Amino acid sequence: MSVYTVHAPPAGAAGSDPERFVFVRDGFHFWAFVFGPVWLLVKGLWLSLVIYIVAAAALHIAMWLLAVPVATYAALVLLMHLLVGLEAGTIQRWTLRLRSWTALGVVTGINHEAAERRFYDRWVARSARGATPPAPSMSPPKTPPAPPPMRPPEPPTDIVGLFPQPQSRP
Repeated sequence: MSVYTVHAPPAGAAGSDPERFVFVRDGFHFWAFVFGPVWLLVKGLWLSLVIYIVAAAALHIAMWLLAVPVATYAALVLLMHLLVGLEAGTIQRWTLRLRSWTALGVVTGINHEAAERRFYDRWVARSARGATPPAPSMSPPKTPPAPPPMRPPEPPTDIVGLFPQPQSRP
């Protein structure tokens, strides 16, 4: 099961048009790992691409100045690509938040199509009940829930041990 976050465009740009909603999968993105800069470019994540290029250039210059062996440099580049692959969904969500997109909620599905179907089924059902979509929010509740009520302590018994034998009293 994959987990997706759903994002709506800013209100001024046809905000509640469901066809423009974006579903961002959470988890490892293989193509972002293999082709990090190209993946960022294709997804339109310009600021993230600039940050990636600056970080890669700084890493290259630092490794050259420190005369680090090629194997160490290759391992660090691999780790940088692994970080991009692991955090690709977070990078997309961060960019959408910078562009004033609204996070509508979280949905799960076997694949992208199943997650969309599940989200829109709930969306339509909520609209039919008269609730105004987008009702769900990804922010935590403002007040903590009340603690459960305390039960009174049980009366003490004369039985001691793990497997006591009940005895009758005269």
